[in-house]
Amino acid sequence: MRYKSISPYVIFIIDIDYEVSMRIKELREQEGLKQAELAALLNVRQNTYSQYETGKREISIDILISLAKIFNVSADYILELTDVDEPYPRHN
Repeated sequence: MRYKSISPYVIFIIDIDYEVSMRIKELREQEGLKQAELAALLNVRQNTYSQYETGKREISIDILISLAKIFNVSADYILELTDVDEPYPRHN
């Protein structure tokens, strides 16, 4: 997995690998969502979302955060940095 910044906007992009794309697909399927339904929730085209699942398209941090919120997991879980699927507690 690679991380990079695109100047001048400093947008971080995550180049996902096969395991991460499979985790995203598994989460979607566990929720019983079709690609088009999840794409609509993320405000992207279905084809764009499909490319996330096949690893052909990098995902932005915004999309990663949205996926974590939709599936109620941590971004670390999606990125396969942990196998604990519980979200982190929020601190005020």
